[in-house]
Amino acid sequence: MTAIALRPPEVVMRLQRLGAAHPTRLSFLRQLIRRATREKWRIRNHLFDLDDNGFGRAVYAVGTPARIYSLVAFSTPLADEKRSDRVIAQAWDTSYVLYDGLPDAAEIARLEANAPRQEAGRYTSRELVLARANKSVRLFEEVATALAQGQQPDEEQLLGVGYLLRTTAVYGNGKFGIADRDEISSRPELAGSFQAEMLTVWLIRSFTFDLVDHIARRRNPVGAARLAPDLRRALGVGNATGLGMAPFLVRHPLLTHSWFLARETALARVRAEPRAGAAERDAFSNALADLRQRVARWHSDDSRQAAATRILAADLGALAENLDQLLAKPRPWDAVYRFAEGHFSLEGQEACVSLILEPHGALIDELGDTMKADETPGHIVDGGMDCGSLHQALLDCYSWARAIDFTEPAANARFWYVSAEKLEPRLGERFEEDGAELEQPLATVRDALGLAAALAREPASASVADFLLRRPEWRHAVRRAQIVAKFPYAEIHDNLIGAELRPVDILRAKLAFFGARSFDPRSDRWLRIALFSGEPLIEDVATMAGEAA
Repeated sequence: MTAIALRPPEVVMRLQRLGAAHPTRLSFLRQLIRRATREKWRIRNHLFDLDDNGFGRAVYAVGTPARIYSLVAFSTPLADEKRSDRVIAQAWDTSYVLYDGLPDAAEIARLEANAPRQEAGRYTSRELVLARANKSVRLFEEVATALAQGQQPDEEQLLGVGYLLRTTAVYGNGKFGIADRDEISSRPELAGSFQAEMLTVWLIRSFTFDLVDHIARRRNPVGAARLAPDLRRALGVGNATGLGMAPFLVRHPLLTHSWFLARETALARVRAEPRAGAAERDAFSNALADLRQRVARWHSDDSRQAAATRILAADLGALAENLDQLLAKPRPWDAVYRFAEGHFSLEGQEACVSLILEPHGALIDELGDTMKADETPGHIVDGGMDCGSLHQALLDCYSWARAIDFTEPAANARFWYVSAEKLEPRLGERFEEDGAELEQPLATVRDALGLAAALAREPASASVADFLLRRPEWRHAVRRAQIVAKFPYAEIHDNLIGAELRPVDILRAKLAFFGARSFDPRSDRWLRIALFSGEPLIEDVATMAGEAA
């Protein structure tokens, strides 16, 4: 079987295409679901102590083959005027901790005194993830009211939103004193990217449904209905994500490369398949029908996304009309991709990538194990490299960037900095706002071109170490250039400080790897999504594995 080349970084890593990304079966939440199913994880409600209004605490314990993890959830009163998706909020409807083990009463009391305070609380290494969420107020109340009356909520309205609670932060990796990533990275169930965070959100989803059922039952103990199983499985957990997450793909180049390389390798493998079997055809058709239904419900007030979604719906309709003909060709999946490449929008092309991968778990799922990276080598500069070789590597890796003129104000319009108030990345306007002297080293293209110009003035045989002894201000750019030369998907192929930058494009790319759907930009700097919508409930996993939950 002749191999098919991977799509090159100059195609894959452009912002416009990143901003059209779709989740795939390699997305992190899908990896978690497969592991939990395969290993027959068990879940039980260890504590559910809520009052008539749904305020109180709950603990959900999850048993994996090696250890137990617990979601400790707190529901507290919140005045409407204090409810906000912004990271600067000081109070939330609900707060959560993913706890390493099963907490006793003293530990629950400690967490109850700290978790609702979020950043202001105090934590230990037993806490793996810290999170908070707000109700989708109108919809949550409408669902509780309908259930209390013994009725199911309006399905069209419910699925149009897609969630009842929306997280505003899910923190891991040592933030605010919780466990560092290194403490759990050797555990198989959490070794993959963001598995602890995905487990937390998966459990929050179950708490959400139990919470609304509980409130309805307290309002009408005899006649209340439970939220129907099909609606529970259709709904996910909302999330509001802003600039704080945007620099991640820039600051973690080795990890970024591993994510994109795995996806592109999977795509190339599937496109090289010589035929489409009946099972794969059926799975593709089902995935296409499901996506068309999702797209029909995909609402956004953002005019750009609304237009892209309408075009996507037309693209998927054209794919359905031509599918039989395409699958009859040699290398049918390559034919499907090439049809999309030649006829569809970027949204349609990337949706097609997701659809092509869906039927081929046996061929590609093992690539999920490669979507992680030891980033230690990325911090080491090869000082023995000569300046001529590094200069040539820069010219090769950044050939696409040489047309950018950074003497033009539009090319140099923004700067990234860290806010003093929340210690979160922010984006400033260089010629309108103060603070450019606090700029973070995220202007990767500008710095790469600047480094190339500096190296052009050095003797080609001089060592990088000697160059950096005299010019230490270029150390970060040298390190990045050496990484990008070896790991081609490590760099975004666009100007990250230009006037045309839309940070939501970077956010969407990362969130698609999480498994997010229903992208709804609220500006060019933050968006709302849904996680786990349409996926199995965690309490279904043992049943799917052939055991009672």
